[in-house]
Amino acid sequence: MLNKETVFDFFKGKTKPLSFKEIIQLMELSKPEARSLKRVLREILREGGIVLTRKGLYGPTEDMSLLTGHFEGHRDGYGFVILEKPGERDLFIPSRGTFGAMNGDRVIVRVENWKRREGRIIRVLERTFTKIAGKIEITKAAAFIRPKNKSVPFDLYVGPDDRGKAKNMDNVIAEIISYPTDKRPPSARVIKVIEKPQDPKAEIEAIIDEFGLARRFPKSVTDAAKLLHEKAAAPQKDMRKRHDLRELPTVTIDGERAKDFDDAVSISFTEHGYRLWVHIADVGFYVPWDSPVDIEARKRGTSVYFPDRVIPMLPKELSEDLCSLRPKTDKLAFTVEMDFDRQGRRLDAKFYPSLIKSNERMTYTSVKKILIDNDPVERKKYGYLLPDFELMGEFCNILRASRLERGSLDFDLPEPEVLLDLQGNPEAVLRADRNFAHMIIEEFMISANEAVAEYLEKRNAPNLYRIHEEPDPRKLEDILKVLKTLGKLTRSALKPKDFSGILKAVKGAPEEEIINYIVLRSLKQARYSAINAGHFGLASASYSHFTSPIRRYPDLVVHRILREMLTQKLLSDRRKKELENMLPDIAFSSSRMERSADEAEKVVIRAMRAWFMKDRVGEEFEGKVVGVSPYGLRVRLNEFYVEGFLNLSSLTDDYYQYNDKTMRLSGRHTNRSFRLGQELRLRVDRVDMEEREIIFGIVQQGE
Repeated sequence: MLNKETVFDFFKGKTKPLSFKEIIQLMELSKPEARSLKRVLREILREGGIVLTRKGLYGPTEDMSLLTGHFEGHRDGYGFVILEKPGERDLFIPSRGTFGAMNGDRVIVRVENWKRREGRIIRVLERTFTKIAGKIEITKAAAFIRPKNKSVPFDLYVGPDDRGKAKNMDNVIAEIISYPTDKRPPSARVIKVIEKPQDPKAEIEAIIDEFGLARRFPKSVTDAAKLLHEKAAAPQKDMRKRHDLRELPTVTIDGERAKDFDDAVSISFTEHGYRLWVHIADVGFYVPWDSPVDIEARKRGTSVYFPDRVIPMLPKELSEDLCSLRPKTDKLAFTVEMDFDRQGRRLDAKFYPSLIKSNERMTYTSVKKILIDNDPVERKKYGYLLPDFELMGEFCNILRASRLERGSLDFDLPEPEVLLDLQGNPEAVLRADRNFAHMIIEEFMISANEAVAEYLEKRNAPNLYRIHEEPDPRKLEDILKVLKTLGKLTRSALKPKDFSGILKAVKGAPEEEIINYIVLRSLKQARYSAINAGHFGLASASYSHFTSPIRRYPDLVVHRILREMLTQKLLSDRRKKELENMLPDIAFSSSRMERSADEAEKVVIRAMRAWFMKDRVGEEFEGKVVGVSPYGLRVRLNEFYVEGFLNLSSLTDDYYQYNDKTMRLSGRHTNRSFRLGQELRLRVDRVDMEEREIIFGIVQQGE
């Protein structure tokens, strides 16, 4: 029987495209097989494995200077294709070569110039957007939607019968009817009018609509989750296969508001060094492949975290109860048991299903009080676990030093934390720094993730890797310019391996946070891939996500693959082929949903900052410059973790020009200038609630 694998293998190594008849002849197909060929070719075309030329010929994508990837568009029309093939640098796509692709679309791109890394998109394989949020503008002649997403460089036409109840300048959600071509703009149909938010809670609801996030689970999913909950007791035969670790001192360490406890840890000292147990919620035991819960989890890809709520990947019956490693309760886990020497080198790793009972639900704050602050109350309360916590702290320092020594990047960046009052209004936006307890869990999880990835790779098993490729050379030039401007570098060239040393050199310096952000922005986004390309940021040769299956779908997939390998020792060729066909799609969709969730979380933070500052117009604050552009300054306050924009037009004491080489705004007639890291006295001039942006003026002019 003719199938995709047979046809795809046939195309490998073909140096020129072939007609339909030539394929039949060369493959020596029977009449029934020839009738199936068109269907099979359509499937491979849709997946991007082959391409159909303008002359109606079929050819292998890679052998025709064609590559697949996803498009990242810029508001000015151009963009980049992030290639799926690990190790390949991004391709620049000029505005004339986008083929109507929208941000996040999976595309086939033809390489037009290898030296300049420039290409032209020839086909869109998969659309990211089926719906879009924006503002509708209705005139006598026509109606258009201006997208809120700034990476979408065009408006969408709305026909007279597709406007619904929308009025001019309403915010709407629209369904895309047709996508852009060279001859016509995209068109859309209004499906929802978003009322102007009257409070922060309504604002978050509007953002949920903008990003198309699912508020509720389908009934089939909740019914399946409830059924699992009712049948929670594991069969006795499964219990016999599990390692009983209930007597092993074990804790979870999470944030104060966490409810979904993915991971727990245990530690002991051995004659060779340290033994670390990382216990991960055994979600895979409860959620089989292609069950209603699994299909919905794959669709969501990740949990999304907002200040007032969580939009979970799994129903709360699973995420907050059945799977969650709650304290003093018997829980099913998947354990990674690792032995290390005294220098933090891993000597051995074992993987097995287990039964655990967490002794305590610890918080990062509490563990910090115990280990860093020597708080007598906390140390007395958890006295029976003190030796374990102290050993964890000692071993964390060893692991961390070893990781940094091999070139891992140490980004010690704060996160904005929005504090809400009882009515859901932001009462503060604070800087949430990582403390030592965060580092303990981070180091232990990295160790477990590396151990799992290495185990699967050594056994040539299909796997979902978390890859992070080296930065693009163009980005290296940009960061070199910034570092020279800040006086932190004098060399004329910069290599990726230099990044670790740079971050180490600025540790504790006033510019540390700014340089950390600049370096971070210069890096490529980490993503999921069925092909290993290493993890640049962690300096890891092999890395997978395993430790958060309650909130990340790739982790659940890796759990299942690892379980299959442990059970069967060797996967059948058929099963390997099934996984190899499945994993690229899961990698792509999971990466896409992760980016969407990250963006939604950032937009909510921006909105909460705007609500927090809207009644502070006219007030003055100390702040610093965190970004310089030809249009003005990006500034951040010292008192609150709030960012905003200072427009060039508000600098009225001189005519300021942007110097690209020094990254400064300099006055033409005075010696005043504005640079990265500069302290300023700022005034809140206005808050643009529509754009969720705070506009600052300056009280004290430049240097």
